[in-house]
Amino acid sequence: MTQKSYTTVYSTEKPTCRKCGRVDCVCDRPRPQVHGPVRVGRETKGRKGAGVTVVTGLAMTDTELKNLLAECKKRLGCGGTLRDGVLEFQGEHRDTLVTFLADRGITAKKSGS
Repeated sequence: MTQKSYTTVYSTEKPTCRKCGRVDCVCDRPRPQVHGPVRVGRETKGRKGAGVTVVTGLAMTDTELKNLLAECKKRLGCGGTLRDGVLEFQGEHRDTLVTFLADRGITAKKSGS
């Protein structure tokens, strides 16, 4: 006997994305444009006093932000993460990040003291 292979001819279900597995794909959707410059600041709030350098205001897709995060972590030699479109790096790296972003053509301002 031969096996029959059945393929779906018609379905009312929405197709899912192959990368993220969601019905409404968010893989390459750009983030909303932020008014104003990119800001590089330092925060300690909610981190038990540990200082974190935060980069906000980048209007890039998630994949572009992940690539930028990887390059910055290699350049700085520290850990970091991406949370809701905000790059966070462990330690004080504001000056280095401003010059690194300027080399990549992104104008950034230091915020805070």
